[in-house]
Amino acid sequence: MQNHTKKEIRQHIRKLKLECDRQTRDQLSDAALAHLQQLPEWQSAHTILLYAALPDEVPTQALISEAVSAGKRVLLPAVVGDDLELRLYTGNDSLDVGPFNIEEPQGKAFTRFEDIELAIIPGVAFTPKGLRLGRGRGYYDRLLPLLGTALKVGLCWPFQLLNDLPAEPHDQPMDMVVC
Repeated sequence: MQNHTKKEIRQHIRKLKLECDRQTRDQLSDAALAHLQQLPEWQSAHTILLYAALPDEVPTQALISEAVSAGKRVLLPAVVGDDLELRLYTGNDSLDVGPFNIEEPQGKAFTRFEDIELAIIPGVAFTPKGLRLGRGRGYYDRLLPLLGTALKVGLCWPFQLLNDLPAEPHDQPMDMVVC
């Protein structure tokens, strides 16, 4: 999608998502999540930033539950104004629907960013080299620089992986992409 605007790419990916039937998306999701969980970084991480998936993202609820069952500390983002605040996930009963219809944990902000070893990040599209195209509000672009040495992993379906994306200086790249 070389020479296309971010808006055009978002529209293209939205169309691909609509064209992909639920069974295929479920199979692609299972493969991506299995790949993620096989990473040594996943297996060794104690504190992980995940996300509560929207219907058009790789689903993460089972992954969140498995991580907690494995004794990992799971953080989820919550929208606070123009920023994402990280909060500890303590179970589904601690979730409430936030401003963008995303389930968010309640409670105080988690600010020990140096404790986060692995950050699993959603996106509209990625490149194999880690460029990321988000939804356009810059929430993750503002959060990611705070995460220091955490391994930043984009999680997506294979059709969201593009050879090239337009990038601006504030766009934060991933260390790797799993699909």
